[in-house]
Amino acid sequence: MAVRTQELGGVASSGGRRQGALGWGLALAALLFLLVAPFLVYPIFVMKILCFALFACAFNLLLGYVGLLSFGHAAFFGFGAYVTAHAAKAWGLTPEVSIVLGALTGAALGLVVGFVAIRRQGIYFAMITLALAQMVFFLSVQAPFTGGEDGLQGVPRGRLLGLIDLDQPLAMYYFVVAVFLFGFAAVWRIVHSPFGNVLKAIRENEPRAVSLGYRVDRYKLGAFVMSAALAGLAGGTKALVFQLASLTDVQWQMSGEVILMTLLGGVGTLLGPVVGAALVVSLQNYLATMNVPVDVVIGAVFVVCVLAFRRGIVGEIRARFRR
Repeated sequence: MAVRTQELGGVASSGGRRQGALGWGLALAALLFLLVAPFLVYPIFVMKILCFALFACAFNLLLGYVGLLSFGHAAFFGFGAYVTAHAAKAWGLTPEVSIVLGALTGAALGLVVGFVAIRRQGIYFAMITLALAQMVFFLSVQAPFTGGEDGLQGVPRGRLLGLIDLDQPLAMYYFVVAVFLFGFAAVWRIVHSPFGNVLKAIRENEPRAVSLGYRVDRYKLGAFVMSAALAGLAGGTKALVFQLASLTDVQWQMSGEVILMTLLGGVGTLLGPVVGAALVVSLQNYLATMNVPVDVVIGAVFVVCVLAFRRGIVGEIRARFRR
């Protein structure tokens, strides 16, 4: 029996090493692709995917690892974009300072919304986040610094650290790649930390986490603020890429889009939101040139993926690989 146990342990450790090697191999391949992508694909298109992939990763941190479904994440994404655009255009701040302000705005807004919302669960939590996000939307319509329905146009990209001109397409592209990698690494670190383990415990069995002495509301609020900050970072980066911040970014439909991206890619997986964002943005980009209803086609794709991949694309592939 002892020999059999040792054999099983050896097989498990070997399988773990193979999965680890595969993960590092995929990460290296993805990094190499990002380095050469602007020479193969239109850079603005890839930058848009990266911005929404970061947004989806931020949302997945809350849904996939805490189990909280927010219908109001567009508020952090869009208001972060507005603050970044205003800081760059009206105050003349450098791009790195502007997007940091966007991320801090998302965190501050997330602290307020989260403090109110986390006291409820399930559909009540979702409805509270949606209601507060709509308040942010109406504030964006009325506030003088947002430009109302016209938005903030002609946002200057500026010079990174006062040296690198981000009006150069390649410089802007690699800056966006760096922001995305920073955000993705932050999510990875949070998930694989003791704090992340508590979040998973709350997702699986909140009453038991409470019985073990964890202050669940504080952990959920912390995760909500982190998710909102990363969403604000994604929104601010998008505002610099397109040199525009508009009401589209703060509408409730944007919250629906990020939910769609996360579910398509795979909830609770690190790569799932990235794959989902790439799929949705690609469909929107290529279907826009055809005489077809884009929303109907994306909805049909979503239905097919839900029926064929119950765990999402990445989640289903991971489950089959483990089997």
